[in-house]
Parts: sequence; structure tokens; C-alpha cells
Amino acid sequence: MVFCAAQVFAQDYHFTQTNQFLLLQNPANTGLFDGWERAGIGHKTQWANAGSKFQTSVISADLNLFRKRTGEGASLGLGLLFLTDKVGDSKYGTKQMAFSISGIVPLAENHKIAMGIQAGLGQKSGDFSQLIFSSQFNGSELDENLNSGESNNLASFIYPDISAGGLYQFGSDQSNLGSSGQPKIVAGIAYYHLNRPTLRFRLGGTEKLYAKWVFHGSFTKVFKGSDQGVELVLNQTIQGPHTETNIGALLRHYLSKGSKITGFKQPAYLGFGMFYRHKDAIAPMVQINYKGFDFGLSYDITLSTLGQVSRGGGIEFSLVYTNFDYALFKRQRY
Repeated sequence: MVFCAAQVFAQDYHFTQTNQFLLLQNPANTGLFDGWERAGIGHKTQWANAGSKFQTSVISADLNLFRKRTGEGASLGLGLLFLTDKVGDSKYGTKQMAFSISGIVPLAENHKIAMGIQAGLGQKSGDFSQLIFSSQFNGSELDENLNSGESNNLASFIYPDISAGGLYQFGSDQSNLGSSGQPKIVAGIAYYHLNRPTLRFRLGGTEKLYAKWVFHGSFTKVFKGSDQGVELVLNQTIQGPHTETNIGALLRHYLSKGSKITGFKQPAYLGFGMFYRHKDAIAPMVQINYKGFDFGLSYDITLSTLGQVSRGGGIEFSLVYTNFDYALFKRQRY
């Protein structure tokens, strides 16, 4: 394949819990939250039983500047994320670091728009020496000590990556969602890899990374006079000829609700639901939100023909902490 194809195309990593990894969903999400600072980690392991494990990990942090405690007025969001994506015995994959900045502008009461830009560097690398080839068969078994005859010339290279996005938000922030009676609606669009990075591999081969469109929306509401609420999530990705449709529905049981006026009292809830990836998998999910900590756990159950190889899907967890109390890096505005 290396000799016959001068140019091939590649897709991105993906997570099931798109509602937890917001900086990977849209740069405009940077700083758009109720609170002052936010930090999160996540990890996904796929196909552990199929002999070729895919592992993706992400660390992100963002904050908002010039935001008032009441949520009024324009603000600026700053964010940073680190991501690793590895597959197989060669640990071939991607390392990425990206910085994002966004502008958040209120249009009217309960109406906001945000625009964001994300820029960073990516690195591709792998280790051929960790692979075993059929040429190492000694007549009775594979011998890792035999010379495979394969040259270890996988290139490690760095490339720039630029993305942008925008979104519209209607409704209350998380802290007073339960007491205001209003739903929270978010709709956005993002364009990743707008500079179409060229990835250079061994033997002079290149791979052009497709640009990626992301269309996303969410609807969150607490039922009036009840301790129950619902969160609906839609995430549509288009990258070259590849598409991915991810739909989620979570039922929330509130242990406490936020305060409508001050926002000092934060909600706490348990969430149970399911994500569905079109023609691919379903993923039951459990979510726990308490005192600024938001923990999510899901497991992909493969429904497509890939399940003929292994019924094992992928376990995924996320943990996001939001500082609601005191701004660490700026003076609070009231």
C-alpha cells in the first residue's frame, strides 16, 4: 500500500461523551460556562479484546475573563488542551497541544453568541521495533529475536493545526437552571483542520488530513415542580467521505437545585442515559454531578459488523471540575 498510494486520507479520534469534552467539540465553548475556571480529563479505550487497542486521552482547562458573577456583559474565554491517541503494538498515533480563545457576547437576556479560534501543534510518531512480522517465523513459532528485515523508518513529524467555530446559547446557566424553569438550548458549528495539514510518513508518502465539520446541539431542562430533568445531545461530524452521527439522552435526578438569584448554590444530580452512534454502537452512560465535580462513565457496545471481530467496544470516563466559588486568576466582577 505504501508503494501504490502516494496520498491517502485520515480521520480523527472520537469520544462518545461529546457533552463532556467541549473544547474538542467547538472552540467557541472555551470559557462558556457558569463559573470561573474549569479543568477536565478523559480517557477512552477501544477494542481491547481484538488485539489492537486504541487508547485516547485528553486533558483540558479553560477560564473566562471579564465575566460578572451575574453572568451579564461580554467576556473572553481562554483554553488549553493536550491529547494523545495511540493504537496497536507500535504505539502509533497522535500527540496534540492546542490553545483556544473565544469571545462571548450577550445579545439580550438569556441569549448569547460565542466565536472561538483554536491553534496548536500535532505530532505523529510510532515505533516499528515493537512489531512482529511473518519473516520472524523460525519454522515452529514466531521468534522476536530474529531480524524481520523491515527498516525502522517511521517518521516522527510535527504539523500546525488551526480550527474555528461559533455557537448560540439560549437560556439559563447551569447554576440556576433548576430554579428558573427555562430550558438551556445550545446550537453550534465548528470547522477543524481548516489549514488541511499535510502529514508526512515513511518512504516519502504523505497523508492529507481532511477538514472536519462539527454540527452540535443540546437541550437541557428541569421539569417544573419535579426533581427530574433531561439532557438531549446531538453531535454530527463530517470529515471528507466519513460521517458520524452521535445522539444522546440522559435523565437527571436532582439531589439539589441551584439558586436563581445569586447562583451561589450549585445543583447536584445523578444522570442515567444512553448514547447512540448511527450504524455503529450504543453506549449506556452514568453521570454524577456534585459540588463542581462532573463524572461520566460510558461503555460502547458495538452493533455494526465490526462486532464480528470482537464484541468488546470501548470504555470511556470523564471528570470535569468547575470552580464556582472564587476566581483564581482574576478579580471577580459583580
